[in-house]
Amino acid sequence: MSSERFLIEGELSAPGFQRWLQGHARRIGISAQIGRADADAVLVTVDGPPALLDAMEMACLLGPIDVWVESVTREAA
Repeated sequence: MSSERFLIEGELSAPGFQRWLQGHARRIGISAQIGRADADAVLVTVDGPPALLDAMEMACLLGPIDVWVESVTREAA
């Protein structure tokens, strides 16, 4: 198991984005705790196997259609 902080940056003001993050994490079997969140940045701590954290990063980059993710920066939590 690994724990990392993802700083997701972009146009993230869509109302359901944080709910989408937590729901997607649950679907792939990891946990996600939202920290700071505003219209252009969300800080989320994710816990799970390294391969699933990679999958979560890719999902965030693709994101739901109503957001535009410019970058995901990862660091150990």
